[in-house]
Amino acid sequence: MSAERPAFPRRLLLAAATALPGALLGAAEYLGLPHPALPDPVAAAVFGLAIVGAAFVLSWAAEAAQVDVSAGLALAVLALVAVLPEYAVDLVFTFQAGQEYAQQGTCTPPPGQADPCSLALANMTGANRVLVGIGWPLVVLVAAIAVRRAKHDSESTHRGRVALPPLMSAEVVFLGIATLYSLTLPLRSSLTIVDGAVLVAVFAAYVWRLSKAPVEQPELLGVSAWVGGLPRTARRWWVAGLFAFAGLVILATAEHFATRLVQTGTSLGADEFLLVQWVAPLASESPELIVACLYAARLMASRSLGTLLSSKVNQWTLLVGTIPVVFALSSGGWDGLPLDDHQRLELLITAAQSLFAISILTDLALTTSGAVTLFALFAAQFTASIVLPQDANRVVVIALSALYGVLAVGQLVRRRHTALRTARDGVATPFSELERRS
Repeated sequence: MSAERPAFPRRLLLAAATALPGALLGAAEYLGLPHPALPDPVAAAVFGLAIVGAAFVLSWAAEAAQVDVSAGLALAVLALVAVLPEYAVDLVFTFQAGQEYAQQGTCTPPPGQADPCSLALANMTGANRVLVGIGWPLVVLVAAIAVRRAKHDSESTHRGRVALPPLMSAEVVFLGIATLYSLTLPLRSSLTIVDGAVLVAVFAAYVWRLSKAPVEQPELLGVSAWVGGLPRTARRWWVAGLFAFAGLVILATAEHFATRLVQTGTSLGADEFLLVQWVAPLASESPELIVACLYAARLMASRSLGTLLSSKVNQWTLLVGTIPVVFALSSGGWDGLPLDDHQRLELLITAAQSLFAISILTDLALTTSGAVTLFALFAAQFTASIVLPQDANRVVVIALSALYGVLAVGQLVRRRHTALRTARDGVATPFSELERRS
């Protein structure tokens, strides 16, 4: 007698229902059809919820797709689709900046308005720092709670120490390569096509390296398990349909979400840069954070941290690399995205935080002390950006960047032998050998 077919997952319906109002509203605005005139804060919430709902659908589709793709690419694909809302929102700001630059020949806004070029980088730098400063420590916290409740250690978690398998050394190494290059960006006057080409090439090399990884049977739960358990033809149709649905929702809502977010900040008297830098990432990063927490709660902390690590690689290579490309297409020229002193400092502290995070992971583990340090330093800069005047905040940014750098150098010197082994494993050691060490 065949096993009973699991019921259609209600969470899929809930995610679709969350996404549809914003998608319909956005499509109506694009097409000029009649639609309710919602206040900016309400409309921003509707569009933001739609992006979050679409992101969950994307995550489930990507997980189910792992049945048909190699395990080496599975985590990267999951991370990539999970951060698509971040791509959508950030590239909308970049496109608007390019149009403004084409019309005015500058990114200097009229008095009382936000710098469009500054907003283009605000979301990206904020999202990267939120991911490392909140996401990585959150994994350690949830994993520690899960281990305590289970009353035994998991394979990847022991007393708050989350370990990565040797197979994930590629994520650490390619993030390190991108980070070393990003440390040169604060020295520039613009983010150029050349910078984009270099970072996209790093991402392409990262994906090529992962494509050599062995194939494994994925562990699926909930919606992804329901889709993954379908017959081959039906499964592929469902995966394609979920991808298409989520993509259309994001296309219909991302630009409206970004616009209404800025308008909401203006009406409330909030600093638009801070609003775009910290509020927007909370919506766009939430799906991957939730997925990571679910993995950690299931005593799969290595996959949890690996998901966020791969997301960081995606954002710090492909996302940053596509910004000057979109800017060039929008502006109709070859000029790079202009960088002022404020933007250079934002890039500096983001790159410095990334360097320190990499130094912590050279032995393929994130300890409680490392997680607490990441969170404390992030919280200090986040608080300073909100409560301090701009000039004072710049001093804090420079000081924290220097502290990140000193801590990173200290870690790398102390763990130099381990760092060299991890670097070799990440780019050259055969995956078959790495798998035997796991």
